[in-house]
Amino acid sequence: MDDFDIVVMDIDDIVPYENNPRINDKAVDKVAKSIKAYGWQQPIVVDKDNVVIVGHTRLLAAKKLKLTKVPVHVAKDLSPEKVKAYRLDDNKTSEYAEWDMGKLKIEFSELKDLSYDLSQLAFDSKEISKLLEDDGGEEDLEKMNQPKYIVDSYVVIVECKDEKEQESTYNALKENYKCRVSTL
Repeated sequence: MDDFDIVVMDIDDIVPYENNPRINDKAVDKVAKSIKAYGWQQPIVVDKDNVVIVGHTRLLAAKKLKLTKVPVHVAKDLSPEKVKAYRLDDNKTSEYAEWDMGKLKIEFSELKDLSYDLSQLAFDSKEISKLLEDDGGEEDLEKMNQPKYIVDSYVVIVECKDEKEQESTYNALKENYKCRVSTL
């Protein structure tokens, strides 16, 4: 772990990992927008053969921006097993992070007060509107804390005869379970 050099590499010399299990298509435009707005702040990590370990989305975004060179860290000290494990862990660990909605609202409000163009952020316009509302909207905002890809999740659907029964059932269940109300 002594070598933390970042090198600039031709984008064509970087090899996407052919068995990348992460689907990043929806994130590419947002990452490209971020790179364009803030510059390149996080390198792509590759193994000794220039195969991507971390940064597939950044690589796709760079190609979309028609960049020819990108910053790269070559992880020379990782065994093949650790490369595989790191590739998975890097993607999975982000799913455990949550937003502190109060602090997030403050950040958005401060950016708005500074006349920052909020459309430049990776949040969609509906999320931004909810964050800037004073009336709460907490239930909708909590959806931002839910992972996009749920693994090992179990769902029970309870059909109620009317809205009143639905509300009563929801109130009883929410004491012990993470619940959402939905209409079929």
